[in-house]
Amino acid sequence: MEKGTLVEFRLHGDRRLAVADRPEGKKHWIVIDERGQAHTLHPRQITYEVTGQTYKPADIPNFLKEIQPYLDPSGLEVAWELLVEEGEGTDPAGMAMLLFSDQSPPLCYAAYWLLSEDKLYFKQKGDAYEPRSASQVAELKHQVAIAAQRQQEWQGFLERTQQALVGVRVAWQGSDSTRLEALEKFATLGEESNHRTPALEILTALGRPETVQAAFQLLVDLQIWNPHENLFLRRSQIPTNFSAKVLDMAQRCLTDPPVDPDSDRLDLTHLKVYTIDDESTCEIDDGLSVEFLEDGQQRLWIHIADPTRWVFPGDDLDLEARRRCTTLYLPTGMVPMFPTELATGPMSLIQGRICTALSFGVVLDELGEVQDYTIRASVVKPTYRLTYEDVDEMLQLGLRSETEIEAIANWAKRRQTWRQSQGAISIHMPESSIKVQDDEITIQVLEDSPSRHLVAEMMILAGEVAGRYGQTHQIPLPFRGQSQPELPSDEELMQLPPGPVRYCAIRRCMPRSEVSTTPMRHASLGLDLYTQVTSPIRRYTDLLAHFQLKAHLRGETLPFTAEALRELLQAVSTTAYEATLVERQTNRYWGLEFLRRNSEEVWQALMLRWLREHENLGLVLLEDLGLELAMRFNRQVEVGDRLDVKVAYADPRQDIIQFTEMVEPAVQPA
Repeated sequence: MEKGTLVEFRLHGDRRLAVADRPEGKKHWIVIDERGQAHTLHPRQITYEVTGQTYKPADIPNFLKEIQPYLDPSGLEVAWELLVEEGEGTDPAGMAMLLFSDQSPPLCYAAYWLLSEDKLYFKQKGDAYEPRSASQVAELKHQVAIAAQRQQEWQGFLERTQQALVGVRVAWQGSDSTRLEALEKFATLGEESNHRTPALEILTALGRPETVQAAFQLLVDLQIWNPHENLFLRRSQIPTNFSAKVLDMAQRCLTDPPVDPDSDRLDLTHLKVYTIDDESTCEIDDGLSVEFLEDGQQRLWIHIADPTRWVFPGDDLDLEARRRCTTLYLPTGMVPMFPTELATGPMSLIQGRICTALSFGVVLDELGEVQDYTIRASVVKPTYRLTYEDVDEMLQLGLRSETEIEAIANWAKRRQTWRQSQGAISIHMPESSIKVQDDEITIQVLEDSPSRHLVAEMMILAGEVAGRYGQTHQIPLPFRGQSQPELPSDEELMQLPPGPVRYCAIRRCMPRSEVSTTPMRHASLGLDLYTQVTSPIRRYTDLLAHFQLKAHLRGETLPFTAEALRELLQAVSTTAYEATLVERQTNRYWGLEFLRRNSEEVWQALMLRWLREHENLGLVLLEDLGLELAMRFNRQVEVGDRLDVKVAYADPRQDIIQFTEMVEPAVQPA
């Protein structure tokens, strides 16, 4: 290379031109660019030498201006078509002749520029360039078209996003869904998300921080999420929507019902049937009757909704219910186990309609122990749809026209007394019901009322009868049991204040309940065997019990062997635990949000127990709300103390709540 040679090199990936000035050592050259800046280059760093003419650094701008009109890549396709037919390669000088019919140094460099920028038609091999085959060019063009389409989609997405952020209603495109899904996944799962990279690209492009919180806020700003989006539900594996296939099957059940497998149902439509639920309940899965027998005895009837009239083991509705495992009851609404059209329609025991049921007829002795029972597939016609408050009022007034309700209530009391004689353990902790409607939060403490005791006792009775039937006929059922707890001594309990504090101490000692395919004792219920059968619309294990019981009643082969049922129970128990966790976390979130919004309120807190006494951290009950929360005390307190507290700080999203005690100022002496 000689002094004055114009060379091309790359600086940080960009093309740069400079003029050779002088050698540096054995191999390097010092070159000067148009700004007079010196660069030391090794020959390997030089990508092109403009030969046949010498230049000065000041000539570089004019040189670039001279070649600019020739840098149109469209001519390469014509040159490629000529060369590919002949199967010949070329170099910059040859390409200059083909394109420009001239091989002057500037035009040779222009040809080199076009070849080195080209990604379609030619590939470099040494100093020469070979034409790609027609198939290769076609594939590369396809890839370029796809890349261009993606870029267009990306730009369109950013434009729609910017419009949405300023309040313009936009129609999101199909190509936007994967990007929005990536944002949702990142906002939900954070660093564990598989969609982290595309989410970060979106945040960067919009000038937002690359954080989980920023992704959440962006979705809120786009009005795709609301500020109280349920991340607990999103993190779970619980589906919130039904597939078209399942919805189609549900619709077919409504328009073209399947043949009822129980053609000989017992007609109990002559009985007065009471359904008793909260006012907001839509899935009505149980009703109660009493039948006055000729011998003076009374037979209690517990009618349970019969979804197995519509659902069969292994069909799409069954498999979907199995996948969901339970109906989720959240402050913002429910996520049903079955499509709503079925769950709140023909599956439910609806007032005034002929409904299919699985009815448990039970005669109790004077003490409340089961004397005789029958289980039948039936048809009933619910007479009254009552709330717990309705029944409490009826019992209080002693309505003579509704002697059946009073009779059922009396049997419920005997039944409770009998279970207590068998070792049942009763825990009556305040329970809150949190509802959110139009962003307004209401918290109601559920009263420990006679009507709730009545319903609970009848459901437990049906569970015992189902268990007895299963044991007698050796039917594998989802039996539920609980081992005997080691309770505090009576002396220890008497030292605690009666009510929630004492019940809290008992509750701490209660072991988890277990599920087995064989009978087992349930200590807290005081029963030698028990299975849940009273909520088959909203609890899958109850549905399994119905499948088994109904098949046996018809004299058919059981749909599930003991081993198959055991495996199924193991699988659904994981989902059931996850659902319980989602319900608990969601209720806690809205409880904290309620307290955050009412931070000026003073609440009476009852100290239930120590969580970490050495850190002055205890569990308190806000009695007006039925909420149990942790609190750190700034003074010495005792279990059972009552304190007036206010919210000092609450962040539901971070699951943080801090209280401060309201201490009355000391009265100054006169």
